[in-house]
Amino acid sequence: MATAETDQLEALSGAKPGEVEHADLDNFEHGFPPGFGPGGWGLFAYLTALAFAAFQIVISAWNILPSQAARGIHVGFLLLLTFGLIANFRARDTAGRLLGWVLGLVGFAVGLYQWVFYADLILRDGDPSTADLVVGTLLIVLIFEAARRLMGNALPIMCGACLLYWFFGQYLPAPFNHRGYGFDQIIGHLSYGTEGFYGTPIYVSATYIFLFIVFGSFLEKAGMIHLFNDVSLGIFGGTRGGPAKVAVFSSGLMGMISGSGVANVVTVGQFTIPLMIKFGYRRSFAAGVEATASMGGQIMPPVMGAVAFIMAETLGVPYAEIVKAAAIPAMLYFASAFWMVHLEAGKYGLKGVERALLPSPLKALRERWYLALPLAVLVFMLFHGFTPLFAGTMGLALTVGLLLGAGFVAGLSSHTLRLIFWVGLGLVAAALFEEGLDVRYVAALIALLVLINAFTLGGRTTLAICRDALADSAKTALPVGIACAIVGTIIGLMTQTGIGTTFGAWIIGLGQSSLFLALILTMILSILLGTGIPTIPTYIIVAALAAPALEKLGVPLIVSHMFAFYYGIMADLSPPVALAALAAAPIAKENPDKIGWEAMRVALAGYVIPFIAVYSPALMLQAGDPMADLIGFWPAVVYAIFKASVAIGLFGMVAIGWLFGRLTLLERALCFVAAVLLFGEFAYSDPLGYLLAAAIVARHWFASRSAAPAAA
Repeated sequence: MATAETDQLEALSGAKPGEVEHADLDNFEHGFPPGFGPGGWGLFAYLTALAFAAFQIVISAWNILPSQAARGIHVGFLLLLTFGLIANFRARDTAGRLLGWVLGLVGFAVGLYQWVFYADLILRDGDPSTADLVVGTLLIVLIFEAARRLMGNALPIMCGACLLYWFFGQYLPAPFNHRGYGFDQIIGHLSYGTEGFYGTPIYVSATYIFLFIVFGSFLEKAGMIHLFNDVSLGIFGGTRGGPAKVAVFSSGLMGMISGSGVANVVTVGQFTIPLMIKFGYRRSFAAGVEATASMGGQIMPPVMGAVAFIMAETLGVPYAEIVKAAAIPAMLYFASAFWMVHLEAGKYGLKGVERALLPSPLKALRERWYLALPLAVLVFMLFHGFTPLFAGTMGLALTVGLLLGAGFVAGLSSHTLRLIFWVGLGLVAAALFEEGLDVRYVAALIALLVLINAFTLGGRTTLAICRDALADSAKTALPVGIACAIVGTIIGLMTQTGIGTTFGAWIIGLGQSSLFLALILTMILSILLGTGIPTIPTYIIVAALAAPALEKLGVPLIVSHMFAFYYGIMADLSPPVALAALAAAPIAKENPDKIGWEAMRVALAGYVIPFIAVYSPALMLQAGDPMADLIGFWPAVVYAIFKASVAIGLFGMVAIGWLFGRLTLLERALCFVAAVLLFGEFAYSDPLGYLLAAAIVARHWFASRSAAPAAA
């Protein structure tokens, strides 16, 4: 529940609580409009979404289906709900909606085929029947069409080009040709194997990703966004340029649970962007700040984005290792955005919010501290050997328990009874934890709370909120799931033809003369791919092509994959597409291209963090840092953080043109040179970078001190 101070600020900024802009009806990559469509069609979509969410939670909690069958049904639900919802929102008549749902039902039947004929498909692996080939071909057509309708033409065209190469690549000249594959081999590999549509990305979508989307949705319904906003406003709202700092900090906190950049923009941004504009920030800059901070949600532990789960499965490492590697760079990313808005506020003399309007962060934490419990439990379990699937299930169960408990006690008039209930619920939860968190007992406790809530007015309202959260989670999962499915085309192509080896050999050849050039090439590839397709396929393509080559050049494996991941995110801030900027544009009422360029400027320091991590792997808590051999591992970590912080500070000065006063063009150019020296690896690069940076800052400080009395 929002505080009175937050309500005042929402009124001041012009934002409406819970208001979300309608999605673009020509492209649903950013999400669907509110609701599920008109009349009975909408009700059918809503019930389908509930069935989808219920299925996913059941297979997450209990291993009741073979993995391949679970993946097939997951894809079936994705196709059913995608075609159905798009028809509900876009079709103009009953015939159009009926056609959409028919296509969806065919897609569901195709996915169900994996379960119904599971044993038969195993027995005839490598020798598909005619029915197998028909169903497999139909699956290809439906996935491509669903991706086209959901995300536009870029990704289907790219995957379609890969499919054409797969079928006809034997006719190309060496070294780009392959030996040639029959129709049955390609269909079997793509539509029935575990290295095509049903490969690692769709496995991750069917398990971790969906579960954590539900987890974030329930935390949001529990009031986590308001808690984050109150804490952020209370700490930073009154400082210089406070509203922009609130946007960065609040988006960073929100990113811990959502793992989605666009989702952050359309939730947190509804409040922060108008507030920044109201307090003097330019519209494009305000939206650029929110877009930059929101995209950082994909690299912010503990939940992070879908790519982190895919990365863990691809590398075969515990998810906790990915979290550890991402933690310091994520904090530096948000620190860089924070630094940028601080400098911008100084440059234009922007003030903070009046203290009287600000909520108390301590009061907010004192009243709603329990909302942080699910996150704390999740982090604890991830770092104590539990799988992300189990940890996410328990975190979700705790969140649901808190929501249902709050719904029940709302109907109790006695404070003593409320206290007894919460203490009792806490003791039961502690007992379940002590006994090993048997999923059956946890499910029984949730069922009991549901039953109790069904008999009170406030409880029934809470049950409706939980039901809506489940349905909305299924809708949110569609773009991610369809992207995970269609990118299986590229994975299947590379695993069967080995074309990735050719590109990898090229990068290795380039890197033998200069690792820096190989990194620049990989960065450009990630950004170019990411301007047209989502982060997930961008990461998968670049990781398959470039990451193994970078590893052979001495870059630690996790660092090479994180390198590809980071620049896939940066692509969402880069024009001409700039997906995060597109999401922020309607809120700021500003041109998306202007927002994209401002976002790139705010995120400029973030572009260098992966480079520093390559040359100083201790920044990602990885072995192989040259400084670790000289001073030890943890001192090397401290040094890497210091080095990255100085480079970030310099890039902020370059981008904004301000420190103690306005920087001259020469000073900005010298700051850029110093920053490049710090993130590169040249002879004496670090000492030269530090000396140049110190000289520039000292000279600028003295010049500013001298100018101040003269101005007075």
